[in-house]
Amino acid sequence: MDAALPTGTIVLGSEPTTIGEIAAIAHGAPVVLAERAARAVDRTHRLLPTVLRSGSPVYGLNTGVGDLYTIVPDSRDPAVVQLQMLRSHASGVGDPHDEAAVRAIMACTVRSLARGYSGVSMRLVQTLVDMLNRGVVPYAPSQGSVGYLSATAHIGLAVFGEGQAWFGGELLAGAEALRRAGIAPQQPGLREGLALISGTFEISGIGALAVNKVQTLIDVADVAGAMSVEALRGNTRGFDARLQALRPHPGQVLTARRLRALLAGSEIVETYRTHRLQDPLSLRCIPQVHGAVRDCLTYVAGVVECEINSVTDNPVFVTVDGPDGPELQALSGGNGHGAPVATALDCLAIATAELSTMSQARSDRLTNSHLSELPPFLVAGSGAGSGFMIPPYVAAALAAENRAHAAPATVHTVSTCAGQEDHVSMGTTAAIKARRAAWNAGHILAVELLCAAQALDFHAPLRPGVGTGAAHAAIRRLVPTRVADDPIGPDLEAVRTLVQDGTLATLVDARLDPDALGPAADALAAAPPAG
Repeated sequence: MDAALPTGTIVLGSEPTTIGEIAAIAHGAPVVLAERAARAVDRTHRLLPTVLRSGSPVYGLNTGVGDLYTIVPDSRDPAVVQLQMLRSHASGVGDPHDEAAVRAIMACTVRSLARGYSGVSMRLVQTLVDMLNRGVVPYAPSQGSVGYLSATAHIGLAVFGEGQAWFGGELLAGAEALRRAGIAPQQPGLREGLALISGTFEISGIGALAVNKVQTLIDVADVAGAMSVEALRGNTRGFDARLQALRPHPGQVLTARRLRALLAGSEIVETYRTHRLQDPLSLRCIPQVHGAVRDCLTYVAGVVECEINSVTDNPVFVTVDGPDGPELQALSGGNGHGAPVATALDCLAIATAELSTMSQARSDRLTNSHLSELPPFLVAGSGAGSGFMIPPYVAAALAAENRAHAAPATVHTVSTCAGQEDHVSMGTTAAIKARRAAWNAGHILAVELLCAAQALDFHAPLRPGVGTGAAHAAIRRLVPTRVADDPIGPDLEAVRTLVQDGTLATLVDARLDPDALGPAADALAAAPPAG
């Protein structure tokens, strides 16, 4: 089946889904459901009525939800019950989630339902897939979620032809958006509204975008830091493999290895090798700080990918042997609580703030002639030109915003739903601020890269390292050396795009010696200590 798929198609339900795949879907990649997943969904759906044979209450199936779990719904029509639930829960406020966020949420919903434990029909899952593939994007306000229920309810309404959705760049009634996309409207079956709102899809979808963004930035942060080391006449003694082996946090060791590879062959570093006995912390401690971010990112990515591939519905349905053949047993629990991924995303926001503040410190140092030994604000001559005076202000403002985003959301839990849901995750807030922090960090690194490229120009004809030289050349292909106070905004945007779309990291990595990036590069560190 896969061989015939269009290039870039993401198959959901055959293998574990990655953060990169969710990000690809968020940005437009087509989706197909694996045949094995379709069979699992269909099998559970056909068996769903068996769970009601005993007459026992099953949460959300023959009862109300939340604190109304003891109440039997007035209507016996599942479509009426499920639509009423979605209408009442669709109470989000504020600006809507952007298209990428909504698509990521929908992709995570499909991935969870495709496990076949929610009891929904294949028709519902296929509708979600069709909406993704045909460009129907539900309108979902971004505020008002404590970790679930709100935005996903708005999405659920659009799935069933209510609410609103974008199609072709136009905001339409949900039914009209589906009609224009050629998607037949449907009525919800047993618990199909509840299944769309019970999971942590909003947290995991937006969280995946946040993680993916930081993953694209961390290597670029090393490049920016290495360029600043050269421009500020720093040394590489603090990156020595033997030193790293004495504190072998994996991220720290890897960062130092990358810095050595980026600066390999640098005539600037060699010329100023003894310029200072010890560099300031923003240069000397790049391995320690960027390394800590890397280790945090590894942890967070693992948590988010686990969440993407989990079933966070409530209840879930497992197959058991009954007197008349296979039947379902409902398992009611708390997998919908967002704590695991929410706390991880709070950690990611903290790590991103660390990355941001260190880059901002280097940008400020690059433009401060009292510290840099370079012309004031990186403009030659003694005229009144401001040069690069203001870009570090931008970095300072965004770094300050990221410090605010680093304040954890998860500690602000409150009691809701008449005390029945008395400890909520606040995971949606954690995901949104982590993603926002990652976006800010891209701008902050662009400021440092632009300043560092200008600073390296003053060291000519000395050549930079193999990696830093590749970065400098890539920047100069887009942005010339600054000699006058022309508008600087377009230059910042050009470098930001180079950072955010992964182009800079790709160009630089292509120039690095693979052997210098492997563990063998740390062979000296493995030698026994003298004596």
